[in-house]
Amino acid sequence: MAGALLLIDFQTGFEDPVWGVRNNPTAEENAARLLANWREANLPVVHVRHLSTTPGSPLNPVSGSIDFLPALAPDAPEAVFEKSVNSAFIGTELEQHLRDKGITQLTICGLTTPHCVSTSCRMAANLGFKVTLAHDACAAFTGNADTSWDNGAPMTAEDIHRSAVSHLHGEFVQARAVHQILADLQ
Repeated sequence: MAGALLLIDFQTGFEDPVWGVRNNPTAEENAARLLANWREANLPVVHVRHLSTTPGSPLNPVSGSIDFLPALAPDAPEAVFEKSVNSAFIGTELEQHLRDKGITQLTICGLTTPHCVSTSCRMAANLGFKVTLAHDACAAFTGNADTSWDNGAPMTAEDIHRSAVSHLHGEFVQARAVHQILADLQ
C-alpha cells in the first residue's frame, strides 16, 4: 500500500513578512501537485495546522492567520490535526490515526523545513514510519535563523533549507523531488 501524504502547516500566516526572506517559491505549487495526485489515486491525506500559543505570532488563533492556504485546504474525509508545538505527533492523535489505518509509509511536505517539517520527519522515523520528504514541496525562511551564537554570517533561506534536508536525508527520510515521487506513484 502506498503511504499517506502528510501536509504540514500550509497556512496563510506564513505569508506574513515577519518570517523574512524565503526560498522555494514553488513549494505550495509542488505540494498541490502531490495533493491532486494523492486524491486522484484515492490515497490517504492528512493535514496538520499549527496553532501558536505565542501572543502576536502570525500563527496564533487570536491574532494571526491560521487558515489553510486555499489550494492546499482539506477536503472531506481527509484528516486534520492541530498542534501547538513543532512536532505533528505531540499533543495530537496523528500516530494513532495512522496506526488505525494501517499506514506505515509517509510522504511529508510543508512549512517550514528546519522546524515543523524536520521535527515531524524525525519523530515519524523514530516511531517506525518509512518517510519520504518531498524536499521541493517545502520551504525555509531567514527570519528564524539566528547565527549570533557564533558571530556567524547570516544564512540564506536556501542554505537553511538545504542544511535541514541534508541532516534528514539518509537517516530519517529519503529526500526526493516531487517529480520523482509522482513517477513512482504512477
